[in-house]
Amino acid sequence: MDDYINSSLFAFYKVGPGPSSSHTIGPMLAGGLFLQRAGQQTFAVPPAALEVRLCGSLAATGVGHGTHRAVAGGLLQMEPTTCDTQRLNTLLNTDETYQADFGAFKVDFNRRSILFDKQAPCPKFQNTMIFRLLDAAGRTVFEMTVYSIGGGSLAVEGEEEQPQAEIMVPYRYRNMNGLLRLTGKYQLTIPQLMMENERAVSGLSEEEVHFRLDELVNRMDEAVSRGIVTEGILPGPIGLNRKAPLFYRSSLKLEQPHDRFLAQLNAWAMAVAEENAAGNRVVTAPTLGSAGVLPAVIRMLREFYDKDHTALRNGLLTAAAIGMIARRNASISGAEVGCQGEIGVASAMAAAMIAGAHAASPQIVERAAEIALEHHLGLTCDPVCGYVQIPCIERNAVGAVTAYNAYILASVGNPLYHKVSFDEVVAAMLETGRKMSPELKETSRGGLAICSLCE
Repeated sequence: MDDYINSSLFAFYKVGPGPSSSHTIGPMLAGGLFLQRAGQQTFAVPPAALEVRLCGSLAATGVGHGTHRAVAGGLLQMEPTTCDTQRLNTLLNTDETYQADFGAFKVDFNRRSILFDKQAPCPKFQNTMIFRLLDAAGRTVFEMTVYSIGGGSLAVEGEEEQPQAEIMVPYRYRNMNGLLRLTGKYQLTIPQLMMENERAVSGLSEEEVHFRLDELVNRMDEAVSRGIVTEGILPGPIGLNRKAPLFYRSSLKLEQPHDRFLAQLNAWAMAVAEENAAGNRVVTAPTLGSAGVLPAVIRMLREFYDKDHTALRNGLLTAAAIGMIARRNASISGAEVGCQGEIGVASAMAAAMIAGAHAASPQIVERAAEIALEHHLGLTCDPVCGYVQIPCIERNAVGAVTAYNAYILASVGNPLYHKVSFDEVVAAMLETGRKMSPELKETSRGGLAICSLCE
């Protein structure tokens, strides 16, 4: 089967608890998947215990990301979109015993059941989870290895390379070049093409897709609204104060309109990034670590450009096309390619969203996305203390401003002077990520993570 892009928008834009889609949404879904798969097995004697090993980046930064709690939440049948984030953040804080219900049997577990294995090799993916059921003698009776591959998506060992059931979409493309060729051949905008493919993949009507897109916009906007009024110190050892409320209040006092515009764009991006860092529910765009960029641009389009629901839907559809191309041809996981795959791709998506909301041509969309991603190449993922706070929160703000500037550069420049394609930059991102030191890819063993004191 051809490996063209046939994912649903709503498998790409996910709602879940922060601070990291690969470290919280993915592991929570993995816990639930293990519960389901193990419950389908037949055992002569019910298993007596369970063990989960978190490896690679999940071991290196899993404590700061709350990965162990996310796994426990999945084993307790929590779902990312509906879980009680306050309860989630209390799991495994004590020696309390929990019970995983596999249907035909139940198994007790506690915080010692989930191990951070920093020595385990991760030859396939940096975010690796090994789930085991054990008998009374401690022998493994069922095992499943799951990879969290970015944006809350999973792959299961032994299944990740199996062909998926073919989904026939009307417009097949693998990269930006293919997408542009289709829009030109059939005289379509990118939002029109994405809508037709979404209807084929999901079986939803156009009205139903619109409703769900509006829900995503509302979720993102709600996170902005919460973040610009919530004061306090973020969880973890850094003791970082939330800054977005002060930034926003200060922005309203600025006399110059252009200063006020940029200050508010920064504040809105930081507001969502701080909500994410606090473990509250936000939307992957394309990940949770980069979840502030797109909502900031949405608020900007509403308040400064008076864009309506139709324009914002078109923007989200356009942004998804960019994100899906980056994911398919490179990665959106910080553990795989560094922060260029998170903030870099988010900025490219946001630049494309601005263009899409302004009904720009597919060529301007492509240029805007290319410019934004190009200037994030080489960006490392080096969170201080393993928490998605420094430099992650401010990077969301910088990514939002870069997205706006990329759109301006693309829309007012001469297209004949544009030499580098989006596909070329995505290829460069993948190559750069492969050559990047493992210490600079979400392990907190290099870069700013070791050059900044955290006590």
